[in-house]
Amino acid sequence: MTAEFLDWLQHTSIAVSVSEVWFPLIESLHVITMAIVFGTIFIVDTRLVGLTSMKLPFSYVSARLLPWTWGAFACSVVTGTLMFMSNATGYYENTPFRLKMAFLLLAGLNMLYFQKVTFRRVAAWDSGEPAPAARLAGFISLGLWCAIIGLGRWIGFVLD
Repeated sequence: MTAEFLDWLQHTSIAVSVSEVWFPLIESLHVITMAIVFGTIFIVDTRLVGLTSMKLPFSYVSARLLPWTWGAFACSVVTGTLMFMSNATGYYENTPFRLKMAFLLLAGLNMLYFQKVTFRRVAAWDSGEPAPAARLAGFISLGLWCAIIGLGRWIGFVLD
């Protein structure tokens, strides 16, 4: 991204309105939706690693919770984008912000691999102990989401 584009972006009427009026509300919504994202992922991942809900098939747990995860994630993307726009040049140069985006990408790749490869064999471990690959995906996901949450909190403490 060029500095000119980022400067233009943060001076759009939407970005100015967010920074001058709406930031506290948007940030609150972002935190709430991220809590829903992490809470639902935490339940799914702890089932994957074999810590919780072992009496329920994994497919049942994930089918009930992941629609909430995706809905909250969509809201988080919108609110996060609006917050980014309000100070695009500051966020772009912010190391914790960049790390958070990198960890989000890694979490997405972990989920994509899980869905396309590991989940294909769900019938074999759905009602019992998860396969080692499923457990690994769960542990990776938990670690990445903890890092994402921590980095998200860190952003505001180093932002100019």
